[in-house]
Order: sequence, then structure tokens, then C-alpha cells
Amino acid sequence: MTAQNTSRARLARAIASGGFCGFSPLAPGTVASAVTLLPGALLLHLAPALLPAAALLAALIGLWAIPAANVAGDPGWVVIDEVAGQLVALCGLAAIAPMGLLAAFLIFRVLDVVKPGPIGWADRQGGAAGIMADDIIAGGITAGILWATELRWPGLLH
Repeated sequence: MTAQNTSRARLARAIASGGFCGFSPLAPGTVASAVTLLPGALLLHLAPALLPAAALLAALIGLWAIPAANVAGDPGWVVIDEVAGQLVALCGLAAIAPMGLLAAFLIFRVLDVVKPGPIGWADRQGGAAGIMADDIIAGGITAGILWATELRWPGLLH
């Protein structure tokens, strides 16, 4: 393996691990999702139109990083999917508020762990696309729940 390939694999591993959140000894996916709340909230506050673009960018980078890091299966340390999914989930919020952030985090984590319906199906597909897809779907469902909650009970998540 050349030095360039080694450097590329190290970078890919750092990205796939969500900036090393994936190496947390306890609940690496939960840690990555929680850490993602800060930059996601900042984007939601400063440039809400960029939040979906950031989620898409994280997903695309994950699709590159997972195979570039020579990932086999879906190891627990790969959490770039949680980063992308949590960013998608935050797209369902109208504004930053503690209740909304907490709801986005909790709903996303429950869906990601339980994997109902299409989330579980996507998870079983394997490869980089399968690893990324279940969390993107969980994030999308979370965003829909948050959006519907805001419509039905305005201000509840503020």
C-alpha cells in the first residue's frame, strides 16, 4: 500500500467514524448524533437553507468514505450515517429550541435503533448505500414527524 493510499484510508476512516465519535466506548451512534446537534443547530439558526445541503453533503461523503476506509459489514465505529441522518432529522424543525432539538435527537435515535419498516429494509441492503440509507430514511421520517407536530401544535417544540 502506498503512502498516498494509506493517507486516503486514514482520512476515510476519520470521516466514516464521524470525526472519531465512532470510537466512543459507549453508544458511538448516539454520541455521533448528539455531537451533530451543535453544528446542525448552528446551521438551522444562521443559514437554515443550508441544512439540507449539509445533510446531502454528509451522505455523499459517507458514500465515499465507507468503501475508501475498507469497511466490511456495518461496524459500530462507522457513524457518518448517524451524522447525515441527524442532519436530515433537524430539517424538520422551524427554529432552534431545546424541546425541538431534544425531540429531533430522541425520535431519530429510537427509529435508528428499532428500525421499523423501510428503515430495517434499507439496513439489510448492505454496502455503503445500505449503511447510509437506513439513517437517511430514519432522519426523513423524524423530520416529517417534527414538521407535522409543528403544524398540529404550533410552538410545542419551542
